[in-house]
Parts: sequence; structure tokens; C-alpha cells
Amino acid sequence: MNTDEHVSTRAGLEGAAFLKDKTPGLAEPAGFESLGIACERSANHVLEQFAEIAPYQGWREAAYRIKQYALANLDKLLVELERNLKAKGIEVLWAADAAEANRLVIDIAQQHNVKTVVKGKTMVSEEMELNHRLAEVGVRALETDLGEYLVQLAGQRPTHIVTPALHLSAEDVGHLFADKLGEPYTAEHRTLTDIARRHLREEYLKADLGVSGVNFAAADTGTLVFVENEGNGGLSTSVPPIHVALMGIEKVIPSLDCLPVFLNLLGRSGTAQKLTTYTHILRGPAPGRKMYLILVDNGRTNLLADPHTRSALGCIRCGACLNHCPVYRRAGGWAYGWVYPGPIGSIVTPGLVGLDKAAKLPFASSLCGACSAICPVKIDIPHQLVYLRNRGVNQSSPVHSWIERLMWKSWAMAMGGSWRYRMAALGVRIGARLARFLPWKPWYLGAWMRGRDLPPVPPAAFRKTWKEEQ
Repeated sequence: MNTDEHVSTRAGLEGAAFLKDKTPGLAEPAGFESLGIACERSANHVLEQFAEIAPYQGWREAAYRIKQYALANLDKLLVELERNLKAKGIEVLWAADAAEANRLVIDIAQQHNVKTVVKGKTMVSEEMELNHRLAEVGVRALETDLGEYLVQLAGQRPTHIVTPALHLSAEDVGHLFADKLGEPYTAEHRTLTDIARRHLREEYLKADLGVSGVNFAAADTGTLVFVENEGNGGLSTSVPPIHVALMGIEKVIPSLDCLPVFLNLLGRSGTAQKLTTYTHILRGPAPGRKMYLILVDNGRTNLLADPHTRSALGCIRCGACLNHCPVYRRAGGWAYGWVYPGPIGSIVTPGLVGLDKAAKLPFASSLCGACSAICPVKIDIPHQLVYLRNRGVNQSSPVHSWIERLMWKSWAMAMGGSWRYRMAALGVRIGARLARFLPWKPWYLGAWMRGRDLPPVPPAAFRKTWKEEQ
């Protein structure tokens, strides 16, 4: 696979050490072409779905208003949710950050002598690096969502919020199963699915604890809701005797009556389905079983405190903005350096991990507005990108360094006159040719060329070529 080791196994797997390598890289195993094709196909299917629905814009407006109300009253709704959940026998725990959330899960595992964990899809656990933390205390955690299962086998991390293994072809999966599971090689889709199902079924029966995420939590009834398409989430939460649900604090909604509008939007925006195959509505633990909910902040109150970025917490993790984003289609998920890629990642990550670590992400955008146009909860992503860019260049951050300022001043000087522009272009052409033959690639040049080649530089200026052709 054509990928840098530090990109596939490290960048983003060190939650507190976001962009630790300084060069997260742009390489994806299957290249940009397959990623762009998959995203475009998904985006077109989503547009077709919504083109047939008259109340679509009304749903978006309703979802936006519900989310804004919930965020404005988050403290009250969370207290109400906790009270109603406890009345149903669900133990509610609070975690200020990923480290505390991991400690709570590990305490539960050790209290119940847990050795094996099966996990449904949960982005919060990616923030926590839960699998790695459990492995450190001798607990084996297995992803059961097919995409998550594949990237776990490959020693990678997800490249997309909804379709984690979007970058892997059927041939890649066939080789992966042959290498890791000892199965005969095949690239036939149904056979590959059967192989995964056969291996995972055994794990559900042996697991001591199941983990899931939470898509929505209704405060008025104390109801937890999560959706999926494979049935693995239901098995992960119902077969083991203990269930731990991980939930970002922003997932609470005021009432169960609000749920239908989100279900209508989430399936259509995420996978172009009228409704996800499974919608699990949890009202409490079954007799003889234990159920925990861990409410995780992990930087969310930073976003909440800023009125310019608060609406980003309304995201329902549908992934539509990724599929429509021309930058994500070219760069892929790992280039964003942490759990949340694409346009939504560019505005939530600086709030969750700090602008000092993620100030460059808001600049990874063309500001075309495609993300905002398709967002089912009407998050104004472009304006938040501009706001975060402004903050980044006006306070201590990677984009406020003397190097950045020097580079932009040099660029402005070169663009300030035709003679200076020609001299700069000549220098770029000479430098690009020399850089290809240097045995040692210094500083930013080395960082760039670890993940990609230098773009070819035209041998002559455009004006000269145009005049010659005329």
C-alpha cells in the first residue's frame, strides 16, 4: 500500500498529541482517484434523495432550530437526561476529557473482570483512543462495524466519518483477510462479507462487555438512540452482559418528539437511505444486565463558549460535507491529522484540541460553500472557517509564526511587479529541478516530499507560451 507509516498508524492515534509529527501527509492507500470517485457517487445519491422530497428544506430548518435550542440549554437538558436515565437503572458518569473517559471505562472493565470488548461504531471512542488504552491494561477490544474492523485489522485509522474504509478496494480487503485471518484470497464482495461475518459472530458470544456510541439522547424521556446498517451495534449492546454507551455532551435533544426529523435527515444525508437499517432506542438495561452512559466533554465546552463556533456542535455526523468537499476528495481523511476530517473537522478540531495545534485546518478549504449547502442542520461552515483563520493569524498559533509571516511577505513582494514576478518564477523553476536531485531534503521540503512529489513546474511563463502558440 502506498502510504507513509506515520500517517497510517500514528497521525491522529495520539489524541492529545494532535499533529505530533508536524507533517500528517496526504497519502491514502488507494490513491486520490478512487476516493474522489466514491465521494462523488455518494454525493450524487444524496442529492437525488433530497431532490425528490418537498419538505427537505423545512426539515433542515427544524433540525437547525432544535439543535440551537438544545445547545443554548445544554446544562439544563443534560441534568434532565441524567435524572431520567438514573430512574431507569442506567448509571451515568461524566468525563471532562478523553483521559478521564478512558479511566471510567477501564474501571468498569476491571470491576467486572472484563477481558474482551466488542464495539459498535463510536467516534467518541476514536477521540479517546479507547482500543489502545484498553490494550494497555490487558483488555482486547474489537471493532465490529465492517469498515472499522477492516482499518483495525490493517493497523490504520478511519479515513471517513461514515465509511471508515472508503480508501480500501475489494482487492485490498481480500489481501488483508488473507494476511490477517488466513483466509483464501478473494475480491468477491459477498464472499468478503461472509468472511467478516463468520469471524465477528464468534466474538459477540465471547465478549464480556459491549460499547456503543449515541446519536441522540432525548432528555424528557431518558432515551438513548443509535443507528446503524449492519446489525453489529445491536449485537454488541445486547449479547454481552454489560453495555457502556459513550456520548458527546452535544448529542442531547429536548424531546423524543424531535427524533423523527433527525432520523429523516441522517439516513438520507449519510448513505442516501430513507432510514438507516437499524434504529436502536434504549430505555434501560434488560433484567440481569448492567448499562452505563459516559457523558464526554473533551473540549466541547470550548466550542460552546464561543458564539461563533457553537453551531458546529449541532453536527449529526452524517459525513455529507466530506463527500461534497473538493479538498477532502483530493486529500483524504488522514491529511486532517485527527479523528474528524473534512470541512466539519476543520471547524470542530481547533475547538476540541486547541487552536495552537490545529490552526492550519481552517485554511484547508476553498470556501466554495458546498459543505454548508448540503449540511442537514445548516451549519454555516464557511463563515466559521473564515473566523478561525482570523483567530489563527492574530494569536499564537502555527500560522502566526515568523516563518509564515516571512513567506507571505515574500509572496506579496514577488507579486508586486512584473519584473519581480518573473524573477520569482525563474527561481521556482530552478529550485524545483534542483530539489528533485538533492540526496537530503531539508526542513519543509523534506516534510512535503515524505508524502508526495513536487508538482511539475512549467518550463516557461504562461504569457510567453500563450504568445508563441498564438
